[in-house]
Amino acid sequence: MNEEIKLKILQKIESYQTIVVSRHIRPDGDAVGSTKGFVKLLKDTYPEKNIYLVDEDFSDYLSFCGGEDTIADEVYKDALLIVIDTGTRKRISNSKYGLAKEIIKIDHHIEADPYGDLNWVEDFRSSACEMLADFYLTFKDRLKMTPEAATFVYMGMVTDSGRFRFEGVKGETLRLAGALLDCGVDYETLFAHLYVEDFEAFKLKAYVYENLTITKNGVAYIYMDRATQEKFGLTLEEASSVVGELSDIKGSLIWVAFIENMKEKNIRVRLRSRFLGINDLAIKYHGGGHNMAAGATVYSEEEMYALVEDADKLLGEYKATHEDLI
Repeated sequence: MNEEIKLKILQKIESYQTIVVSRHIRPDGDAVGSTKGFVKLLKDTYPEKNIYLVDEDFSDYLSFCGGEDTIADEVYKDALLIVIDTGTRKRISNSKYGLAKEIIKIDHHIEADPYGDLNWVEDFRSSACEMLADFYLTFKDRLKMTPEAATFVYMGMVTDSGRFRFEGVKGETLRLAGALLDCGVDYETLFAHLYVEDFEAFKLKAYVYENLTITKNGVAYIYMDRATQEKFGLTLEEASSVVGELSDIKGSLIWVAFIENMKEKNIRVRLRSRFLGINDLAIKYHGGGHNMAAGATVYSEEEMYALVEDADKLLGEYKATHEDLI
């Protein structure tokens, strides 16, 4: 089935002179890597085509990847729009997406909104970039993967899989990553951009460790209010990333970061877990995502603590039926 969809996608790409690529709001490494990598691959393969990357959001963390394009509305009239790593229409970081002649959706999230004329969704994949690596290898004789394109795609695989540690990583994931490395990935420079930190970042980690809370059943959470964000000079994205600092506490199988968002007057939620799924919990609180990595939104501190209570109950029930957990 998916082999047929992949072929249809390639045929659509080859039939259009103008192609626009977009991703989701608040882009992460997979969103940026997949779109930047795919655009580079398409430009190198089809230099005669007009290919654009349009994104109305911005990632300070990934600013080293370069900027995006600005195009006029009339460009969309005869254009193919390819939206990558974006589960629902409301998360597309391109308000003009409806102007495109046709839309292709390439995504690895649980299917909730099949908005494309063609939908290629594989929710068992660890990243959208893994899907693009597979797409490249399927049509290797017709596509050109340069070291630059391969580095972007590899970045998305690395970041969305937690350096190949998260749920969804299989032997095929590593085989595809290996194929990208064979294309000339500059992983030393990439990893320096991704993981070398300023000294201020270590002060932030110290703050997180001193101020996190652990519930009775082991839910670790922290609330990054506006004052804390200002104290450390954090963007919303940087504040959200602290959820990763909660992941290695023994006995804590669910960890949550709450990020006050004054612009939208809500509180962003980053949910992560080990062994048990939290996607249903995220859906209850206006979000969703993957089984063990999801996002949500709450609109008051009362709702925030209600989410914590639900997470604690979920974890308690899980521990009651699962012994010898880490």
